[in-house]
Amino acid sequence: MEDYELHTLPNGIRIVHKQILHTQIAHCGIMLDIGSRDETPEQQGLAHFWEHMAFKGTEKRRSHHIINRLENVGGELNAYTTKEKVCFHASVLGLHFEKATELLADIAFHSVFPEKQIERERGVILEEMAMYYDSPEDALQDDFDGLVFQNHALGSNILGTPETVNSFTRDALQGFIADNFDTERIVFASVSNDPFAKVVRMASKYLADIPHRKTTRQRQPPGSYTPQRQTVERPITQAQCALGRPAFSLSDPKRLPFFMLVNLLGGPGMNSRLNMNLREKFGLVYSIDASFTPYIDTGFLGIYFGTDPKKVDRAHTLILKEMQQLRDKPLTTLQLHQTKEQLMGQLAMAEESNQSFMLMMAKSILDIGRVESLPDIFAEIKAVTADELQAIAQETLLPEQMSYLTFMPEK
Repeated sequence: MEDYELHTLPNGIRIVHKQILHTQIAHCGIMLDIGSRDETPEQQGLAHFWEHMAFKGTEKRRSHHIINRLENVGGELNAYTTKEKVCFHASVLGLHFEKATELLADIAFHSVFPEKQIERERGVILEEMAMYYDSPEDALQDDFDGLVFQNHALGSNILGTPETVNSFTRDALQGFIADNFDTERIVFASVSNDPFAKVVRMASKYLADIPHRKTTRQRQPPGSYTPQRQTVERPITQAQCALGRPAFSLSDPKRLPFFMLVNLLGGPGMNSRLNMNLREKFGLVYSIDASFTPYIDTGFLGIYFGTDPKKVDRAHTLILKEMQQLRDKPLTTLQLHQTKEQLMGQLAMAEESNQSFMLMMAKSILDIGRVESLPDIFAEIKAVTADELQAIAQETLLPEQMSYLTFMPEK
């Protein structure tokens, strides 16, 4: 039996649902394949601005009506923007599922972007930008994107810049949506105890009348990569460091083995090689993380940590040494088995969250046209060999291919 069911409306919008009989909570969301990478330089931050403005008024609701619609019944309404997606989602008691579906359709497709609210929200987003700038860990990751993907929208800050945010108008919002709106690149996803036929009936009621629209947008892949090294002084007490490089795309067959490799190197487990070495053995860091983010046409490896300014070079040396170990020595049979078991356990636990699973389904349908089941993913993981991992390490974990960004305390 499939983990999910899929239906496509005549206008191209897809409905994906997983029925879970034992839950009383319904999670649903509308995800659009539009993100910050679809902006021109003058539009930086416009997708995120749209996400905010969608809550500020529709053809039949004012902002306080939108806020209270689900909150009054104990539900939650939220949204987020990424480099490639905008998503509006809600969680409610199952008996309010239709109410949530109707509200999501209203804010996603019928927002009117009131002029007064644009001015007000402009200030809110500028404050959000200031908050991120005051957090060196967050600012580091945003700036490191720009260092790796220079002169490409994937390197732009999702929030935009003060200059672009101050320039946004109602016409700019509507023009951006018109240029990028494609009903065949929209998914309504849900997880609840309702049968699929009921979900399709309710979703169709609010989504089927959206006119079919096809965009001519063509996403441009990043150009050639040249490693960069940059040090910036900031009013901080601890050095904040990032290193990494472009990596594999969503469709690359090396994506899963590389994900395994990064998880072994610096994933969320306390027993990651970087954590065991830099924290447990040498006490150089409080935390260190390695992450792999695949996009449609490229990917991104980032390693982040904070340390004493005098210990930055030592930390970098130890990180490169761990990379060299993965290049030089294939995993033993036991190490390979443990690496696979750990990743499968992490993935299974992540799927325990119904909300996360709902969002994952929507993204998977947009990105690859299907939702991979855990048994299928586990089978792929089990098929990976030590030689494969070593070959990918030799291809990707090269010192000369790494970019570095360091925030150092002001002298």
